[in-house]
Amino acid sequence: MIGFTLWRYLFRRYVVMTCWFILGVLAIIYMVDFTEFSSRASRLPDYTLGLGALLSLLRLPNIIQETVPFVILFSSISVLLVLNRKYELVVARSAGISAWQFLTPLCAASFLIGVVMITVVNPFSAYALSKVQELELGLGIKRGTVGTIERPPWLRQRTADGVTIIGAESVARRGLLLGGATFLRFDEDGGITSRLDAEKALLQDGQWSLQNATRIDRGEKPVFVAETTVKTNLRPEFVEETLASPQSISFFELPRKIEVARSFGLGANAFAMQYQSLLALPLLLVAMTLIAATVSLKFVRFGQSGAVILAGILAGFLLYVVSVLAKSFGTAGAVPPFVAAWLPAIVASALGITVLLHKEDG
Repeated sequence: MIGFTLWRYLFRRYVVMTCWFILGVLAIIYMVDFTEFSSRASRLPDYTLGLGALLSLLRLPNIIQETVPFVILFSSISVLLVLNRKYELVVARSAGISAWQFLTPLCAASFLIGVVMITVVNPFSAYALSKVQELELGLGIKRGTVGTIERPPWLRQRTADGVTIIGAESVARRGLLLGGATFLRFDEDGGITSRLDAEKALLQDGQWSLQNATRIDRGEKPVFVAETTVKTNLRPEFVEETLASPQSISFFELPRKIEVARSFGLGANAFAMQYQSLLALPLLLVAMTLIAATVSLKFVRFGQSGAVILAGILAGFLLYVVSVLAKSFGTAGAVPPFVAAWLPAIVASALGITVLLHKEDG
């Protein structure tokens, strides 16, 4: 069995290397995101450099969740190459330590990083993303310019006043706050009787509170209204399940959201896919480590070229692309979310173990 001192040494080297990669990726992403966002939003009247810097900072946790598989891949390759070039793995092998024994601390560290991502980073990321949506809405950022939303924000309600279709250009507070909201009221014959275009619409008890609205009644001229209300029978829970982005809900809240969505008869595939993807993340990171090991372990012994290392990077990229595609299929309901989330990680882990068995154990 591998000694505790060596196990701790490899574990620490890998974690330190991964932290440096994460910091480097965050710095690059922050500069790119801040520059790109500022170039688009600088003409908005309420935009300031401080606010732009804050928004880019709040987006970082969500971005690092998406990029962490690549971070693990590059970190694993780098650690194994460094250990090989310093002949540390050669010495370990000469002492009778197998590749599986010194890969164990790296895989354990990858698994723990995945656990930290879903239990610590994800809840903070969900909170930060909600704040980003609200701040962008306050700036007047519309869909298709800087901010985007996952699904078309359209709702239908029927009250004593008739049927009303509600649309929006942006969504915040998990769907309870709408920016660029439009309310279309229909009569019994399906004709539009009035239209309200509001800067903001907030769902409160039994009503939507509209600010800076323009009202157009059939056959009448537009009228500006600073504040007005529209009656509604929509419950906040229903609106949240319909409009909330899965990324804005933390890992610990997702099971309840899935249950509530299904109780309303809504499709919960997006929430279920997000939940299963987070659960499968530790295994996906372990799979990335195994893929890195297949191209890095014997670099010194057999004079591997950079082309083989590039092949490992491409294999990791392919796994990431397959995971994203599977997630899209799971969200759309074409594949069960459980299968879409777990199958790529399981298959990649099995392939990595198979290649290592062939190379190390013949």
